[in-house]
Amino acid sequence: MAGLEIDLGASGTTRAESVTEFTRRVKVVLETGIKPGWVRGEVTNLRIQASGHVYFTLKDAGAQVRAVMFRGDAARQEIKLRDGGQVVVFGEASVYEARGEYQLIVRLVLDDGVGRLQREFEVLKARLAAEGLFDKTSKRVLPRLPRAVGFITSPTGAAVQDFCRILVRRGWRGRVIILPAKVQGEGAAAEVAAMIALANDPGSLGLELDLLVVGRGGGSLEDLWAFNEETLVRAVAGSRLPVISAVGHEIDFTLSDFAADTRAETPSAAAELISSGFVAEVDRLDRLAENLDASAAAGLAAARDRWTGLLDRLRLLSPASQVERGGLQLDDLSNRLEAALARAAQTRAHRLALVAGRLAAASPARRVESESQRLLGFWKRLQAASPASVLNRGFVILRAADGQPIGRAAELASGGRVRAQFADGEAELRAD
Repeated sequence: MAGLEIDLGASGTTRAESVTEFTRRVKVVLETGIKPGWVRGEVTNLRIQASGHVYFTLKDAGAQVRAVMFRGDAARQEIKLRDGGQVVVFGEASVYEARGEYQLIVRLVLDDGVGRLQREFEVLKARLAAEGLFDKTSKRVLPRLPRAVGFITSPTGAAVQDFCRILVRRGWRGRVIILPAKVQGEGAAAEVAAMIALANDPGSLGLELDLLVVGRGGGSLEDLWAFNEETLVRAVAGSRLPVISAVGHEIDFTLSDFAADTRAETPSAAAELISSGFVAEVDRLDRLAENLDASAAAGLAAARDRWTGLLDRLRLLSPASQVERGGLQLDDLSNRLEAALARAAQTRAHRLALVAGRLAAASPARRVESESQRLLGFWKRLQAASPASVLNRGFVILRAADGQPIGRAAELASGGRVRAQFADGEAELRAD
């Protein structure tokens, strides 16, 4: 829904925010403008939900603030909250928009008896920071592939086991030197500082270390206090070797963390950081090996093709191959010659047959035969019309004394003599 626009006269027109918009703006300002910090007060209205979240109010004589600690953070606390308990909490401001209320999101809870240590922590931190002991410009880059790493910690603690287990699981191939020291209680800071000095002396260990890790597992502020003592913090900052501080859990901060070249949230995280370059290099080598295999296979295939081509060319250029090829060419030419001769003979035979046909058509013998047949026809027709043929059909030819045929009765003289010609002979007759 669009906001209402309100005319403010000479001041112009502005838009009225919804409650949600205004609260969200307040939330952004509050959560980005107020940095996380420590707050001291008395716990009241404590309520632990079935979800594991813890709700309470933190108050003093002048004010109060609602606080919430979510299940994950609550499970990590080493003290038990109670109504009326005096505590120091670390958290950040937030706004619960549904009610328009601000609250404190608590991450860490300490008994107020620790408040003195916290104040000492802040005072020493400010003094050492002013000396430039924590300057980021003085931090050194960790070696990417350390070969020998010194770990200053308690040799019986879980931290050293987690540290080594991570390195083994990630296949790291370097060497770890455990430098034993107390990490809690009286004299712990001095022991750790002494081990830092020992590690920085190449002749004392018989080998040159590339990197130092100073660490232990989590605990309360009192448990971790050795890593806040000035002696140890100065030893970390003055180390010739690069130092990783891996003290406590992710939410735990010590002055050694600020003095070290790099902070790791836990000893396990330090092991992952140390082995990360090695793992990346192994991956790179694996890819190179795969590429090398592929390139070698491609090169071998190309060389095999070139060798096969050269072998084929050599085979073609060899005398035996040339003789074979010449024989094939000779056979081919012979076959082509035979085919050409056959086609030529066939063409000439065809032409000869045509000429013979034309000669036969123009031959005198054929004309003689044709004329003979024609004359024979004429002769046969003459034979059919000859006197003999007429006589054979029963007719008689009358001839005068001079032998001329008599064709009409007027040519006969009464009492005259005529000769009658029959098919089988002649007879004289007298005309009446």
